[in-house]
Amino acid sequence: MYSKLPNLVVAFHGCDKSTFDDVILMNKPLKPSNNSYDWLGNGIYFWESNKQRAQEWAEEQVIRKKYTTPAVIGAVIDLGYCLNLADSAFFPVLRIGYEILSKRIRNEGKQLPYNRVGDDKVIRDLDCAVIEQIHDLNISNKEKFFDSVRGLFIEGKEVYEGSGFRSKTHIQICIRNPNCIKGYFNPLIEDIKYPLP
Repeated sequence: MYSKLPNLVVAFHGCDKSTFDDVILMNKPLKPSNNSYDWLGNGIYFWESNKQRAQEWAEEQVIRKKYTTPAVIGAVIDLGYCLNLADSAFFPVLRIGYEILSKRIRNEGKQLPYNRVGDDKVIRDLDCAVIEQIHDLNISNKEKFFDSVRGLFIEGKEVYEGSGFRSKTHIQICIRNPNCIKGYFNPLIEDIKYPLP
């Protein structure tokens, strides 16, 4: 009853300048990510209300030699029917997805995927597989399709010694239904002569 999110959110997509040009100047759509390790399953990824984190991520990709020039695309998004993992009401859905995945993988004689790499577990094969299992289950049972997935991630170093706050904490959104994206924009630079409303 209280799980519906506000109608529209502003979010940001870190990318290479070539992608920025394709989307903003050429009106091409963003392409969904389909990696086995995507944190929220497959789809188009955004940082909710966090242009700075999107910029940092794009800059990290330049260091990794995946991008040439970092850029950020803004988007106005309607989350639609959202698998909101920042709301504990959806945790039972996650547990069911995990149980079904685990049973299916065992029956196939395979190893269950796992999350790995560092304290933040940045390669999230297990989480991706669980979320994809949930989507597959909804489709096979002809249940309502999740348009988006939203998650809160506590990530990065302590903001200060002994802090419970982390430097890369963010809300991430994965859009599965591209019709949720109502428009893209080139984010403006703050006019420092005026206060932010």
